[in-house]
Amino acid sequence: MNEAVEREDLGAEGDAFCAVVLAGGAAVRLDGADKASVELAGRTLLAYALEALVGAAEVVVVGDPVPTPLPVTFTREEPRHGGPVAALLAGRDALRRRPRTLGVLAVDMPHVHATTFARLHRAVGDHDGALLVAPDGRHALALVLRADRLDAVRPPRGEEHGMALHRLLSRLDLVEVPAEDREHRDVDTWADLRDLADG
Repeated sequence: MNEAVEREDLGAEGDAFCAVVLAGGAAVRLDGADKASVELAGRTLLAYALEALVGAAEVVVVGDPVPTPLPVTFTREEPRHGGPVAALLAGRDALRRRPRTLGVLAVDMPHVHATTFARLHRAVGDHDGALLVAPDGRHALALVLRADRLDAVRPPRGEEHGMALHRLLSRLDLVEVPAEDREHRDVDTWADLRDLADG
C-alpha cells in the first residue's frame, strides 16, 4: 500500500523535477538492516537522501514505510527485491505528477547534496540525462534522467526484474559528471558506515 502526501509543485504538470529514492535492497552486507533507517551522525540515511532531493516537487521512496522528516510516497516493486531497474520503474510508476526530469538516488549515499543534483541538471543539456561518476570511473547511483527518454527505453513489463541497471542505462545518451569530495561514497557495509562517520 502506498502512503502518499503531495509535496510543493515546483512546475506545471509535465514540467517538474520529481525523484525516486531506491531504499528497498536486501542489504546483505549490512546483515539485512533497513538502510533507510540506518543512522549516520544522528540522522537516518533516508533523511540525508530527502535533503538532497529537497528541490523535487514529488518524491517516491521504493522501500518499506518508515518515519520521514519530509512527506513522501512509499511503494515497493513486485515481487520485492527485484533489483534497481525494477525499483526505479516502480518508483516512476508511483509518481502522481508527470515529471520532465527524474532524479534517482540510492538511499545509502549521504554525501550527495542538493548541489549535486543542481550540477547533474545543468549537465543534461541535449542529452537524455546525467549521472555521477566516482574517481575510479564507477557509475554512482545518483542521476537525473529525462522522464520521456526513460519511458521510451523501459523494458516490457516483467523483464525489469533482475535486469542490470547498466543495461537499461546503456540505451540512453548520458553525460558523466565527476563526483566531488565524497559524493560517490555509499554504505554497503558497517565498515563503510564507520569510515563515513570518522571522515
